[in-house]
Amino acid sequence: MYRNTLVSALFVLLSFTSIAQKAPKKDTLITLVIPASAHARIRFGAEKLKQALTKAGYQATIVQGRKATGSQQILVGLWSDEAVRQLAATYKLTPEKDPGKESFSIRKADRNPFLVAGADLSGVLYGCLELADKVKETGELPDTINLADKPEMVLRGTCVGVQKPTYLPGRTVYEYPYTPETFPWLYDKALWIRYLDMMVENRYNSLYLWNGHPFASLVRLKEYPYAVEVDDATFRKNEEIFRFLTTEADKRGIWVIQMFYNIIVSKPFAEHHNIKTQDRNRPIIPLIADYTQKSIAAFVQKYPNVGLLITLGEAMEGVGQDDVDWFTKTIIPGVKDGLKLLGQTTEPPIVLRAHDTDAPRVMKAAVPLYKNLYTMAKFNGEALTTYTPRGKWADLHRTLSNIGTVHVENVHILANLEPFRYGSADFIQKSVQAMHSVYGANGLHLYPEASYWDWPYTADKTSPRLLQLDRDWMWYKTWARYAWKANRNRSEEITYWGTQLANQYGLTVGKGKDILEAYEQAGEIEPKLLRRYGITDGNRQTLTLGMLMTQLINPFRYGLFTLMYESEAPEGEMIIDYVEKDWKQDRHIGETPVQVADEVVEHGKKAVAAIDKAAGTVTRDKTEFDRLKNDIYCQNALANFYAQKARAALAVLRYKYSSDVRDLEKAVPLLESSVKHFTDLTNLTKDTYLYANSMQTQQRKIPMRGVDGTYKTWGEMLPVYQKELTRFKHVLDSLKSAPAAVAKQPVPLKPATVTWQSPQVERYSLEKGQAVFADTLATISELAPELRLLKGLKLAKTTLQSERTSLTFTTTQPVKLLVGFFNEKKPNYLPAPELETDASANDYGQSEIKISNAILVNGLPPVNVHTYSFKSGHHTLNLGKGACLLLGFMDGNQEIPAFDAGLAGNKKNIDWLFE
Repeated sequence: MYRNTLVSALFVLLSFTSIAQKAPKKDTLITLVIPASAHARIRFGAEKLKQALTKAGYQATIVQGRKATGSQQILVGLWSDEAVRQLAATYKLTPEKDPGKESFSIRKADRNPFLVAGADLSGVLYGCLELADKVKETGELPDTINLADKPEMVLRGTCVGVQKPTYLPGRTVYEYPYTPETFPWLYDKALWIRYLDMMVENRYNSLYLWNGHPFASLVRLKEYPYAVEVDDATFRKNEEIFRFLTTEADKRGIWVIQMFYNIIVSKPFAEHHNIKTQDRNRPIIPLIADYTQKSIAAFVQKYPNVGLLITLGEAMEGVGQDDVDWFTKTIIPGVKDGLKLLGQTTEPPIVLRAHDTDAPRVMKAAVPLYKNLYTMAKFNGEALTTYTPRGKWADLHRTLSNIGTVHVENVHILANLEPFRYGSADFIQKSVQAMHSVYGANGLHLYPEASYWDWPYTADKTSPRLLQLDRDWMWYKTWARYAWKANRNRSEEITYWGTQLANQYGLTVGKGKDILEAYEQAGEIEPKLLRRYGITDGNRQTLTLGMLMTQLINPFRYGLFTLMYESEAPEGEMIIDYVEKDWKQDRHIGETPVQVADEVVEHGKKAVAAIDKAAGTVTRDKTEFDRLKNDIYCQNALANFYAQKARAALAVLRYKYSSDVRDLEKAVPLLESSVKHFTDLTNLTKDTYLYANSMQTQQRKIPMRGVDGTYKTWGEMLPVYQKELTRFKHVLDSLKSAPAAVAKQPVPLKPATVTWQSPQVERYSLEKGQAVFADTLATISELAPELRLLKGLKLAKTTLQSERTSLTFTTTQPVKLLVGFFNEKKPNYLPAPELETDASANDYGQSEIKISNAILVNGLPPVNVHTYSFKSGHHTLNLGKGACLLLGFMDGNQEIPAFDAGLAGNKKNIDWLFE
């Protein structure tokens, strides 16, 4: 009986306490006073503050145009408002002469009203949100407050790709009309509200929409009515959702900025004029220039709150006068025409991407013509590799930052991080600090952490599918926090993020710090792996799917993107450099492959230990915590896989110098261990992830070519690594018994005949002593024996360098054209196909080097051979300007296994150990 009475009393007490907590607070009537004709942004901020007050137990109301009196009133407005100036005088506050964009002040003392004053509309909004956050944190309005703040970065934005993991039928890269069938989420207003609310909560002020050619989905041109890509009903939906999005974004102080590529035209426009939608080597023609200029003008007139982000490269010639002319004679005039039609003079922002273009040259011509210009460049390419950028890439960023306009850092694609969760606050803070201190930048453009091409979903295998917006909350929050203010005290930041994570998972702050430790230890793994072992910083490599041994021991064969090592990594050595130095007993420099192998294993071990410490006490969102824990285990397995494989590669490369089979024997247990760790990774991901990479097109090349959505999972890659190990063991056994007979013998390429239309050129045999150009004496000194049956095309070097090369021919059978690219980047050499800068670089299967160091020509760099594949029929191939070797046609059905002919450097080719 006594026990029941006690329980009943306790229940009554708890109920009373609960009621008391929900009861209105003392002196609870709070009045928010806003200007009589308040902008939607001020009304939005006041409403958010009212909601926070109501949740905290206050009675809150909003009134307009009334004088603020008494301590229970909050005056909200611009510094320029008379009522704000009067209350500020009471507090003896005066606005700074140049307070800065988006700045605000909050003041409360004695029995005076609260003051929330902003330098501009966004400043007022952020002041309201800041006071609302204080109420949420403490549960009440502060008795006194004296706070002033403003962001460091001018533009702080996120992007959404209106694109897909695969190409649409009959279309190519970036060509995705806005339709409900292709992008059902685009028309989901509730989802957009959630996303925009996330943005404003994190103080982002710009939203970038990425698409190749959006205009034909959003505007009609009377001169080109046939250019529209969608039906009438869809067109009306697009108008409605775009107006809705821009209106809601404007309330939250967010610029919507539409991105597009150049030169791309709509599919119906291209078909009407019998041209391609995009052709990198197509010169500017009046028809396309007029269509583009009118499209931009109509867009600016129709959507005045929208800016533009311009990519001059990829779909037009990368660097040259065309870029300057297109920007200054087509794009800027289009924007000005739109403003004139609109009857406005306020220039929308135009952001120029420094991607595959000479941005300083373009800006020099553009700045006198247009004032509201920004520049943008990738922070670490299409990955996250370092917070110590340097070299030529850093020089470019500094040059753009010094132009006098704001330079924006683009945290782009993150091909080395996906699909796992990333939340290293330490790495991100240091990265933002480097944006300021190394690059001189003052803006952020943030890609989703993973699954960019599959927005709005993540790669997690769940039903229903997870949204990036929910899963990657910490990604968005960390970058935003440091974009607002980069130099925050480290120990305080550990406590801040520990608290955030504790709240997320229902833990003590100490356990939240354990999760942060796991994030930060794991957050070093993928950056270090890519910058020390990788082929490229671009999305043609999926780091988390691993790498082949040949990619580690012969990276140049796979189109090594050296800028990553020279600029997007600390000073250090590649695997091939390390072994050569070790053999020669030279001093090692900087970060080494051995060092990184040891470090990533240690990072993985510490990350697992930290996440395990937190695991037993999770009380909230345990399912998501388990996914995070699994990701940490995945990254640990990945670290060990790479570490062991890198160590095996070092042993194999030593054999190249020593010819001692014992070096190869040392590699066997290391390679076996790496396969075991990849097996662990496969098991950890088979039931948890749909894919590793969200770009599932032929542009993906490393570790395997991703055609028709293949080689996108670890389960597909595991047999490749097992086969690689089996082959290596077999070859090693053969070497021990009959070393001279193991190396592969050359297989001649079979020549093919085509009917040639233009240009008419002399043919020459591929053999030593033959001249390769019609106007020079440069001759072949050495060549791979596989090429000896082919006939080259002898063009003039001066013509190749001064004009675009166009080849027209007809074939009755599949053929491959072999093109030799000089292995040195100079303006006079035709650039090799490079997916880092040219999205069309694999349209003919040409992006992969088939024979590295295949030909030596006197006085010129070594030549790498690529192949362009053609079916039977009539063809025209347009190449850019620059010297190259046209090495003739071969049978299209004959496969060329990629290899290094070894005519430059150490001539010993050892790729055959694994192939």
